Amino acid sequence: MTKITHAVIPVAGFGTRMLPLSKSVPKELLPLGNRPAIHYVVEEAIAAGIKHIVLVGHAQKSAIENYFDTNAELDHQLRQKGKDALADSLNWLPKDVSVSMIRQGKALGLGHAVLAARPIIGDNDFAVLLPDVVLDPFTTDSQSDNLAFMIKQFADDRHSQILVDQVADEDVHKYGIAKLSQDFATQNDNTSENMSFKVAGFVEKPSLDKAPSRLAVVGRYVFSNQIFNYLANTTASVGGEIQLTDAIDALISQYGVNVTTMRGDSYDAGDMHSYMQAFIYFAQQQLDNN
Repeated sequence: MTKITHAVIPVAGFGTRMLPLSKSVPKELLPLGNRPAIHYVVEEAIAAGIKHIVLVGHAQKSAIENYFDTNAELDHQLRQKGKDALADSLNWLPKDVSVSMIRQGKALGLGHAVLAARPIIGDNDFAVLLPDVVLDPFTTDSQSDNLAFMIKQFADDRHSQILVDQVADEDVHKYGIAKLSQDFATQNDNTSENMSFKVAGFVEKPSLDKAPSRLAVVGRYVFSNQIFNYLANTTASVGGEIQLTDAIDALISQYGVNVTTMRGDSYDAGDMHSYMQAFIYFAQQQLDNN
């Protein structure tokens, strides 16, 4: 089975939860320790075997594309000053990995953003990584855990995969919550290992008493290319947006979809409170290792 080597990262959002920090700097470029948040997301994708990354953005997000490009003038100046190691560290993308950007055009929701990548993704199956969600790279192995595990599972059974993690009761209303197709609710709500099993659907931001489990969508997906057909035929719903969850429901009914329970911790780098906690954690890890 051909391994998934394409990934989509939607970066078109304005980051209103991160104002005023995100007024002139894309939220994806805000630092976690000594690197921008999106740096860790792309590193995770590469470690899992991704070779072509498609950023879905808009005109005001060109700085993100520039971050992954080579600044020839800066590179030359650093090398002229004998700072070759620093220059090399700035050009960190492996030679066999490419980063492309395509514009979403209109802000019509996450589903529309994923669909916007179709001209580049083509007929390939692919992963989706939401840049607001940064998985802890210090306590897990990105070459085998989480996204890498999901890609392997997809290759084994051809079921699209969605990463989930247990959340506290008071946070259930903030997330899409998995409705499990088998009696996994009591067995797997507390797991901290990568396990993959069928899902019956998702309930978007339910109240605690109506939540079918405590397993919340984290922000990592592995999709069969068929998701594009469902997105193309999905009508706009809440707020005039094309919802990714609507296309996932259609995919579940036709082909089946699995959830994968997450290993380690994740941080919401698009929320000010969680972002500040993440910055302190990432900075401390880097200080302790230097």
